[in-house]
Amino acid sequence: MTIISRRNFALSALATTTLSACGNGIGGNGAATIDSRVDSTLNFMYDSYPGTRDLAGKASGMLVMPVITEAGLGLGGSFGRGALRIGQSTVDYYSSTAGSAGLQIGGQQFSTVLFFMTQEALIDFRRANGWAAGADIEYALSSSGETLRAETTTSLAPVIAVVFGQAGFRAGATIEGSKYTRIIP
Repeated sequence: MTIISRRNFALSALATTTLSACGNGIGGNGAATIDSRVDSTLNFMYDSYPGTRDLAGKASGMLVMPVITEAGLGLGGSFGRGALRIGQSTVDYYSSTAGSAGLQIGGQQFSTVLFFMTQEALIDFRRANGWAAGADIEYALSSSGETLRAETTTSLAPVIAVVFGQAGFRAGATIEGSKYTRIIP
């Protein structure tokens, strides 16, 4: 039996309201819509950051999250939906959720692609019942037009995250974690 306190209820209501107000444009849409947005996201990434084509060619699989919406005021959260691609085929759909706490304010949207550089990393991700992004990910962040390259040091990481297309403003220092869960759209 689960007991819901007023505090937990209020925190859940705040997070739900905040995230739904952001309207990331993906929620509630079917597989065809997610696939279309994944294709557009990959085309944008390849055109804007040509070095990511090399990463894609070397990767065992890619988790593409076309839009992740993040908002916070003290407490925060994020949500997005995307697809796992192996080669040119979509094999599964996932949602990404995260919670954060700390000194923060604002909201933003961004795209992210997780490149699974080893078959073991891809298998671990697919077998997990909800996979949390952790210390085994190398981040390649880019908010400007510099080129992202598949260098030897990053190519040896089991998972590489490329974050791009940021829009909005969020400031602060937080502690957070992301969780990816398989969904059926």
